[in-house]
Amino acid sequence: MNDIVPQPAPILQSRLPFLPWMDPRTARLPGVLPVEGEDWLRVDDAYAAQMAERARLIRAVPEDVHALLPEGRPAAEELYDIVLDRLTRMEGFRIGADTVLRPDGVEVALDRAQPLLTLGQLLQEDLLLMEQEGEEHRLTGGILCFPASWSLRQKVGRALISIHEPVQPYDDSIAKRVQRLFDAIRVGQPLWRMNFLTYDDYQLFQPRLEGQRRPRPQGHFFVRCERQTLLRLPQTRAVLFAVHTYVVLAETLTEAEIAALKVAQEH
Repeated sequence: MNDIVPQPAPILQSRLPFLPWMDPRTARLPGVLPVEGEDWLRVDDAYAAQMAERARLIRAVPEDVHALLPEGRPAAEELYDIVLDRLTRMEGFRIGADTVLRPDGVEVALDRAQPLLTLGQLLQEDLLLMEQEGEEHRLTGGILCFPASWSLRQKVGRALISIHEPVQPYDDSIAKRVQRLFDAIRVGQPLWRMNFLTYDDYQLFQPRLEGQRRPRPQGHFFVRCERQTLLRLPQTRAVLFAVHTYVVLAETLTEAEIAALKVAQEH
């Protein structure tokens, strides 16, 4: 992976919209719930700053944040059309014939020939496409600007269970349950879950290869959560795995919430 100048300043949300470790439905893996309405894409108070960071990464290390296998192109193009349609009903977006005006006032050129790169400049979410191959789902493409200790370049082309092999506590039992979950996703019935991690730094771009471990210092000042949504595309039948990353200061939580988070991380 290429070296890149680190993110120069924190990009933080003012608060977490949901505390997954505080809700028994989401505290344990896989912790999946149905999406309400069309709430599978979101814009929050860190939109402008996150989008600027996404643009910086796409320019600086495109081979680390974007991948699309030839067999994944039909799904990527279908997702492109679905997202643009969804944006017509999201506050702050103005969809033109050749451009989209974003909520932060930035205009983005539309390019269906580069579907994931284009969407990566419109959405806070990272977008990963999983497609059925035999009895498993395989990663055929993605735009991943904010990885939390994994590498798109290393994982693209792999099956779902292989992607998660080194991750604890993603054991064989959980892996099989998640594969069954992917098999059961229905068109028009997206699902979501949310994970939770503590970090000592605020970097959004944290790629790591298998075997590499992020430092675990004693003091953790940031809480990082990913709201992950799963959406079945109707034509290609691919599954979209969309990841909205939140990073907040630990001090935005109460003492009781921090105590519960520490307990949850021990299990």
